[in-house]
Parts: sequence; structure tokens; C-alpha cells
Amino acid sequence: MSRVLDLASSFAVSVVRAGNGMTIGTPGPRPERLLELYEFEACPFCRKVREALSILDLDVIVKPCPKGGSRFRPELVQRGGKAQFPYLVDPNTGLETYESDDIVRHLFLRYGDGSVPASLSLAPLYLASNALASLCRPLSGVRARPSRLPAQLLELWSFEASPYCRLVREALCTLEIPYVLHNVAKGSPKRDAFVARAGKMQVPYLLDPNTGRAMFESADIVAYLETTYALPAPSADPAADAAAADRVSA
Repeated sequence: MSRVLDLASSFAVSVVRAGNGMTIGTPGPRPERLLELYEFEACPFCRKVREALSILDLDVIVKPCPKGGSRFRPELVQRGGKAQFPYLVDPNTGLETYESDDIVRHLFLRYGDGSVPASLSLAPLYLASNALASLCRPLSGVRARPSRLPAQLLELWSFEASPYCRLVREALCTLEIPYVLHNVAKGSPKRDAFVARAGKMQVPYLLDPNTGRAMFESADIVAYLETTYALPAPSADPAADAAAADRVSA
């Protein structure tokens, strides 16, 4: 997909979801330890949880689980018993649970003012708009691609409604690269600290402690992830792969 079509379809997702996750709500107590979320970008139920995290200004360790993924899907099955998404781990309360509605209720009760916004609680309206949002980018952030696992977690400053941030999260998802997601939606008190670190208020912003690289611009970040972590897809002929590897080593 061309860059223009990528951006247009990503903007369409934000429009269909009426900018949900663009502005923070009423944050409550802050967790002492980072939450963990097993999810994949294209999943509409995962989107609901990510929107809640953005509204509540919560950071989370994301463990991407695209279809065909071999990195975190087996880990989740071992942990929770089935490959169903999203799945939240809250080490502050001991809660581990599937079901987006249960996760969202927990987040707003524990880290908000106790009330779930209508944009996340009116089931018929939410399901219709979220299904339409998924149709805007039906093949993005869905299937795993071979990649090299970083030794240290990458960090991404983002907010759910940003169409540019979405492109980066999709790339991280398909490559199964785990990362710390720092939500900095409009009104976030974390924005001042972010500007002090990065020099300006612009997202997405990626920090890779494995290489020391830090950068803005979604296109540059996606290109960096491809160059640094993507691996060639295996061919349908293992013998040919082995022969190619021998030629390289020789």
C-alpha cells in the first residue's frame, strides 16, 4: 500500500472512531508497576482497550500477538489457557483477564473516576463503528512477519487516535516487537516531560535503547524497524534457503 493510501485509510479509522483516544479523561490513581497487554493492532476489541488506556493516560507494555505469531501467542496460551485477545495483566492488583469489556471496566474503576465513557460503553454504537474502523485497514497489523527480537524493550510515545502513530504500532505488531507504549493524548500531564526529553510535542516518537536511536516521523520509524529488525520471509523451498546460506557463508 502506498504512503498516501496508508495515511488516508489510517485517518479514516480515526474519523470513524470519532477521535476516541485523542484526549484524556479523568485519570485516577497511577499504577506503580507497568500494565501488560497481549493484543494485536487490527483487533477491534484490542482497539477498545487501547482507547481506554489513552483516555486514562496509562502506559503499558505491549506484547504484540498478530495472527501466525510465534513469540507471544504461545506465551499467552500457557499463561491464560487460550489464544484470545485482548488479555490484560495488572501486576498491581494481581488481575489477569480476557474480554475487552471486563478490562475496560477494571481500568476505569482502578485508574479512572469509576465511570466508563459512553464512547466505550454503548455496545451497539461501539460495535458498529469499531467494525467499520477495522474495514478501513483490513490487512494492516494482522499477520506476523519474521523478525529479530530486541534485547531491550523499545519505547513509543503515542496516542490511540493519531493516524501516524497507528502506522508505527502496526509495524511493531507485524514484526512482533514488544515495546513500552507511553500514551500522551491531549491534556496528558506527561507531555511536559516528553517535550523536555524530545524537544517538541510531536508523535509518534520512538526510542530504541538497543541502538541508541530516537526519532520522530512515522515513515522514518517504519523504515528503521524494517531495516533493523525485519528478516526475510522463508521461501517455500527449505533446500534453496540452505544452499543460499551456504553460498553466503562461503
